[in-house]
Amino acid sequence: MLSDCHMHTEFSLDSEANPEAMVESAIRKGLDAVCITDHEDKDYISQGNQWTFDVAQYFTKLRKMQEKYRDKISLRIGVEIGLQPHLGEYYQNYVSQKPFDFVIGSVHLIKAKDPYYQEFFEGRRDGDAYEETFAETYENIKAVEDFDVLGHLDYVTRYGRHQAEEYSYARFADIIDQILRYLIEHGKGIELNTAGLKYGLPYAHPHMDVLKRYRGMGGEILTVGSDAHKPEHVAYDFQKVPELLESCGFRYYTEFVGRKPVFKKL
Repeated sequence: MLSDCHMHTEFSLDSEANPEAMVESAIRKGLDAVCITDHEDKDYISQGNQWTFDVAQYFTKLRKMQEKYRDKISLRIGVEIGLQPHLGEYYQNYVSQKPFDFVIGSVHLIKAKDPYYQEFFEGRRDGDAYEETFAETYENIKAVEDFDVLGHLDYVTRYGRHQAEEYSYARFADIIDQILRYLIEHGKGIELNTAGLKYGLPYAHPHMDVLKRYRGMGGEILTVGSDAHKPEHVAYDFQKVPELLESCGFRYYTEFVGRKPVFKKL
């Protein structure tokens, strides 16, 4: 794996990483390409701070870096937008402002609550919280059109009290299939996000059974990202990715340039 298509820098509220440090880490690890995808989570306020950033400043900084590192690595400019059902028009306008290479659509809030915080799980079983998250994810992808791949599909299982104990593809097959079918029919993909392994799960996001189902349904667009927020996590566990994807039926993975998919042989 020579491309990391999901990482964060100090432009994101949850990272202090210098963008140059992230790119230099990628170069040391032998990557050919990276895409920086900082958080634009409209209407998410944490401790008085908005999960948004100055997009003009972002492009100014990353354009300079593209020139600086052009002989060492291909640096692409992306964004991770936080999907909520009421934000379709907002993101349509936002994404059209700048020539992003890649847009990840991710679900970080379920009815205004982030599963990262344990109160999301209070008073119910993990499985019930997971089901609500998948149902909201389906509503989100129907409401917001302006993204290329759905990020970390089973992200919520990172934070369950018992993590994977109450999760399997089979248990939530009906709603997960609806999500995958909608993405495929609308020309969108999913990502393999290796942060699941970093969080102690026995799988990257999404679970291998979901990857197999996506491929079996005809899904082809699949990007690979570490979701790194620190330089040391760039390309996290990427050595495991080719065999994992091949075992799920994939022969190619995807990068995006100018919002267009580019297929790379494993």
